[in-house]
Order: sequence, then structure tokens, then C-alpha cells
Amino acid sequence: MNLPIEELTPRQIVTELDRYIVGQNQAKRAVAVALRNRYRRQQLPIEEREDIMPKNILMVGPTGVGKTEIARRLAQLARAPFIKVEATKFTEVGYVGRDVESMIRDLAAAAVRLVEREKMDAVWPEAKRRAIERIAEMIDEEIQSETPAEEPVVGDSIDEVIPFYTGYSPEAAQARAERLKNLEVEIEEGKHDPRVLEIYVEESSNPFLQVFTPGGMEEMGIDTNQLASPFPSKHVARKITVAEARESMVDDEAKKMIDRSAVQREAIVRAEQTGIVFLDEIDKVAGKSGSSGPDVSREGVQRDLLPIIEGSTVATKFGPCRTDHILFIAAGAFHISKPSDLIPELQGRLPIRVQLDSLNESDFRRILFEPKNALTVQYQKLLEVEGVEISFTEDALDEIARYAMLVNEKMQNIGARRLHTIMERLLEDVLYEAPEIDTKKIVYSAETVSARLEKVVRDSSRSSFQL
Repeated sequence: MNLPIEELTPRQIVTELDRYIVGQNQAKRAVAVALRNRYRRQQLPIEEREDIMPKNILMVGPTGVGKTEIARRLAQLARAPFIKVEATKFTEVGYVGRDVESMIRDLAAAAVRLVEREKMDAVWPEAKRRAIERIAEMIDEEIQSETPAEEPVVGDSIDEVIPFYTGYSPEAAQARAERLKNLEVEIEEGKHDPRVLEIYVEESSNPFLQVFTPGGMEEMGIDTNQLASPFPSKHVARKITVAEARESMVDDEAKKMIDRSAVQREAIVRAEQTGIVFLDEIDKVAGKSGSSGPDVSREGVQRDLLPIIEGSTVATKFGPCRTDHILFIAAGAFHISKPSDLIPELQGRLPIRVQLDSLNESDFRRILFEPKNALTVQYQKLLEVEGVEISFTEDALDEIARYAMLVNEKMQNIGARRLHTIMERLLEDVLYEAPEIDTKKIVYSAETVSARLEKVVRDSSRSSFQL
């Protein structure tokens, strides 16, 4: 099986990450090398691949500096199964809560969704053709039912008897085929989109259950497509437009055309060979041994993580999944605890350690306009929907960055997330009044920004709640 690993060099990977994340070059280089090593491993002979183990990464840095975004963008580049989980969700075996193996079950489910989407995209043209044919037949039947039908005449010859049983004479069948062909063209062009059809959709009576397994409470999926399913599906009539029916039926036809078992088998392989697990808030389980109370299971969670990261087999509803070659990226702020507070065995299983830097005023300014999804661009696109055009002068960006830095220094430092609160406070009136205001072009200057934010920032009692 040829796994879809992008053939990007580490330098190209860093360049792609630069489009969304400002700074943090050390972390970008580390994940770029880890992703490239995935590609290198796949080029080796099969018998040699098992000896190449992933080098798991520990990211250390304050909140809001880009740890999660780096992992998320990396997974998109690799087209790999990816999940983000918080270490605080897990409890030691014996305590109520999620066990650490559930992250691998979630990864397997993510892999199934990823592979299923790829398979459906591959058959999409054929599925679309089938769906349009079905809709054309439904529309034709409606049209013909509104037209009085002629009684078939039965004669003595076989050519005259056959149309009586089929319902169509050769001439009528030819005419019907031409009508359907014309309807299919019209449906694809959207001419029948407003028309309402009554279709029957399949609804399962109870597709999911919550069950208790030896590892904890898990979701058990019931495949209602199987004949032996204990929960038979039922068909429910729904009235929807042709536009809605086209989307629904294309999706339905695509699912019928793919082999569910093959999807699950490939998904497990993808999860095992290219899966990425981002384990956030790892510092929250870095507790001292011998503690008691609510934190009693911290060290137990760490010990439960050891076999998962080192390599073990986890039972999922799609089949057993080995974790030997899954890439684990752990991250934490470590503002109270230190990486050295993790148990030594876990530290050893996260050998690549990268330090992410705190963001400064210059970084804030770059974040406002450099990334592809920059904050200023996001607000501009949102307000364009209302016909309002906003822009920011160079000195306005400087002021926004300065206020974000100032508030982070006065209160809790939440990194780049502070820019979200600052921008919301700055644009609050425009966002509220945009559908009604007469001025459709607004330019924000340094004076405008200062006038809007100065009072809120100076009033510490208010800013602690508003910013």
C-alpha cells in the first residue's frame, strides 16, 4: 500500500508552516524533520521499516504561542490521521474517566473518516451521475403522473403483448429515454433546484450505544448496513428540494460504491504508519509522587502513557491498532511544573525537546497581517458580507500590538490569544451595527485604536473582566 505522505523537504515544510505560524523556527524544524523521516522510512525495504522508530517530540512553551497550530498544520500537510487530546481528560486505570487507550480508538476513527472521504472523492463523478439519474426518474414519474396515460392495446402478436407487461412500447421507451436525458442535463444545470421531491431516507433506530469495556466507557458503533444488525434501519419520507436531494443522494451513492471493510483495513494501516497524536496539557499530569486528593492519579496517567507511546496493540472497533510507529507530540506550558517533573520513563519516550519562545510586540504585529488566516483578514471577510469595508493603517497595527502586549504584561500572559480579545473590543460597535450603518468604508488609524482601547486598558478593574 502506497501511503499518501507528501514528498516535501524539511525546508518546504517549514515554509508551509510559515504561512500560518509566526516565529517558533526551532519547533517548526523539529516537526519538519519528524515528518520527513516518515517519508524516508516508507522508501526503505519493508523488512527494514520495523527497525525505524519515530522520535516523539515534547514542546515546551507558554500558552498561545503556536504549539497546537503547528501540530494541526503538520497533519494537514501529511494528509495523516490526526487527533488532539488533553492529558487532563485521562485517569489512571481504576478511576472513573477515560483511559489513555481511548486516544488510539479516536485516532482509528479519525483514520476511517479520512480514508472514507478519500474513497468517496475517488468515485464522486460516478456517484453524481447515478444520483442525477435517480432524481431524473423521480421528476419524470411526477410529470407523467400528472398527464393522463393511454390504455395499452393488447393484440395477438408477441410484439403487441410485451408492451402490455413492461408498460412501455418501443416508441414510449425511446421517448422516455430522451426525456430522462434532457432532465439529467437540466438537473445538472440547476434548472430544477427549487422543485420539491419526496424521497425516502434510511434512518437507523439506534446506531450508537455507550458500553462499559474493561478499559472504561466507550462508544460502540453498530453498522446498520449489515444484515445481522440488531437495530434494523427504517425508511422515512422527507420532502426536500432537488438541490438538497442532489447533495444527499450523491453522498449516499458514493457510500454504496465503496467497500466498508476495505476502508477500515486501510484506515488501521494509515493510523499505525502515519498517525499523529497531539497530547496537549501534558504538564498538568506532571505531579509529585506521594500526593493525595484530586491529583492522586497524575503519575498513574503518566505510567499508563508509557506502553502506548513505546508501542503496544490497542483494540478498536475497527480492528487492533499498533502504536509502535505513531508519532506522539506532547506539549505543555510548564509554568508551574517543569519537564523534569515528568517521570523519567516518560521523558525518555519524548526524546526531542523543543522550546517555544514567548511572543513579543513585533510578533503580535506580524500575526495581525502576515499569516494566511490573519486576524485582520478574518474580520475584513466577515464584514464584507454586510457590505462594510474596513482597513487598518500601519500605525494602527502597531497600536493594536502594543495594547495586546501591555494587557499581557498587566494580567495573565495568554500569548497571541490576547489579540482576539483586543480585536473584538476594538471592532465591537462595527460588528454590532454593520447591517444598519450608512458608512460602508471604515479606516482604523492609531488615533482610532487608542481612543477605543485606552480607557478599557487603563481601568484595571474593567479590563480584568473585558480583556
